[in-house]
Amino acid sequence: MKTVKVDFVSDVVCPWCAIGLASLEDAMSKVEGDIKVELHFRPFELNPQMGPEGEDIKEHLSRKYNLTEQQLAENEANLLARAEAAGVHFDLGLRSRTYNTFDAHRLLFWAAPQGKEYALKKALLDGYFAKGMNPSDRAQLLDKVAEVGLSREEAATILESSLFTEEVRTAEEVYRKRGINSVPSIVLNDKYLITGGQSSDYFEMALRQVADESEA
Repeated sequence: MKTVKVDFVSDVVCPWCAIGLASLEDAMSKVEGDIKVELHFRPFELNPQMGPEGEDIKEHLSRKYNLTEQQLAENEANLLARAEAAGVHFDLGLRSRTYNTFDAHRLLFWAAPQGKEYALKKALLDGYFAKGMNPSDRAQLLDKVAEVGLSREEAATILESSLFTEEVRTAEEVYRKRGINSVPSIVLNDKYLITGGQSSDYFEMALRQVADESEA
């Protein structure tokens, strides 16, 4: 069977990352049996300097992108429409703040060799976008860890230490040096870059093309 390696560079407070992942998952289901997709999550922090209290999402986006209130409303409407089309539930009323996510990325690194990275990533995205989770709050992170069957005690030890700090920083630097400065960014077979929350059809086309090329 053909194999395509997919590095999904993303953050757990990035709405287009949630939409892009849902579309990629749908594309993966369409190529199942033809292509084996090796999916890996890579860290990216949208708010690396933000404190644990976070920031009001509208104030943050308005300042960061110089958006008016009308533009913010239009963006929200577009976001909700795309999320619905991708089958992702967003509760923008609960998602009122944005946060730093460094600890979440450390836990994802820890979860990967245990085969739980995917489940934890999904739980964190759902927690933030559908339930108003604060992914910089360690107690809430531990709840998500337990939810996917990982050890709360081991995770607490990690959060109280500097474990996996170097791994996250190194991975972030790798993708920065490759010119990735926005997410989601999806790298196929370490060679082809797809940016943004693309459609399922687009991802399916890309997976099939890259698989065919790798076999040639």
